[in-house]
Amino acid sequence: MLEARDISISYGSREVLRGVSFAVRDGSVTALLGPNGAGKSTLMRALNGTFGASAAKFTGEVLFGGERIDGLSRREIASRIAVVAQENETRFPVTVIEFVLAGRFVHGNAFGWETTADIEAAKRSLADCDLAGFDERLMNELSGGERQRVVLARAMATNARLLLLDEPTANLDLAHQRLMFRLVRQRCDTCGGAAVVITHDLDLAAAYSDSILLLDGGKLTAAGHPEEVLTAENVARVFGVEVSISHDEASGRVRVANVY
Repeated sequence: MLEARDISISYGSREVLRGVSFAVRDGSVTALLGPNGAGKSTLMRALNGTFGASAAKFTGEVLFGGERIDGLSRREIASRIAVVAQENETRFPVTVIEFVLAGRFVHGNAFGWETTADIEAAKRSLADCDLAGFDERLMNELSGGERQRVVLARAMATNARLLLLDEPTANLDLAHQRLMFRLVRQRCDTCGGAAVVITHDLDLAAAYSDSILLLDGGKLTAAGHPEEVLTAENVARVFGVEVSISHDEASGRVRVANVY
């Protein structure tokens, strides 16, 4: 579905990404892990074709379905890729349902001319994100966690094939963190779409992802199945902490617990 080929990005003399290459398969969830400043958010912008012209140098290419991202229009990209960014503050008094319906504009309908399918998709996404009954609430009056779930609901309502999620569990309580990952996992399993998720929760990444990309200092230092990447040695080297790695017999997945 998505392929990054030798992505390198520099701001002046500072290299943010260096030769990053990987592929995202249909139906998969990919977790992008790394310490602060590793280049994760910069990589996400490159994958979405929204990396600004402020970079001194950008080399490599990103392909979606075999087509270069930089050869697609913004509308074409928006119809295929939905983004949940870290910053989601909404200062305007727009209602929750209006905000979610805005994600349906890529299907050709102007606001105020939504189809029944648009409204049903928006309401279904809100219900999935535990936001039933929030339709008329104002976005600028919601808590950070509630607003984060609305942003995810809008991304899901687009029916885009690929979700790019930059720390989507920020501001969420424990129950809603797992809800978010479970929704993304179910969506990829049932619809054949894919997701790339930046997270700092190694255990959630292990529980719900098919593959993990470990980014450190702008370089991809490890990539593969969770059990291959999430080793005590890799975590200590990249994050500087010691963890306990175990295996869940029921799911067959690795579990990660902090020790120090």
